Amino acid sequence: MNLKINIKQIGERKQKIAPINFEYSPVPRTVRELITQTVETCVNSYNERVRAGEDGAKPLSDAEITDMANVGKIAFGINYGGKEQPLDKAVDNALQSFKDGLYRVFLNDNELTELDGELTLSENDSLTFIRLTMLAGRMW
Repeated sequence: MNLKINIKQIGERKQKIAPINFEYSPVPRTVRELITQTVETCVNSYNERVRAGEDGAKPLSDAEITDMANVGKIAFGINYGGKEQPLDKAVDNALQSFKDGLYRVFLNDNELTELDGELTLSENDSLTFIRLTMLAGRMW
């Protein structure tokens, strides 16, 4: 099943969101399975880039350079540390973060709140993960 995950474009000052296609197989039946499969896809992609090292670098387009310059850092996406991430720890962290309310998940326009609740997905549904940022203040 193909789902679209909404991701904020780096460097866009107008908070532009771009959908990225993710392939899910088998189809997730719960939010827990959805988060697990999403994390697996992202961690596997990250670990592949780590293994590719500098050999995986590609030339940047003018638009990519401009966007990165607006953010303040131009990079090729190479992980020079060369350290792969363990999949099981990443999944555990993502599930615990969801339980702790550090991010929210929306399917189309509906918030998914139950980790083990039944999930009904359709082809090309839109998913949005919103990371909540804690505000830090100073008490006088």
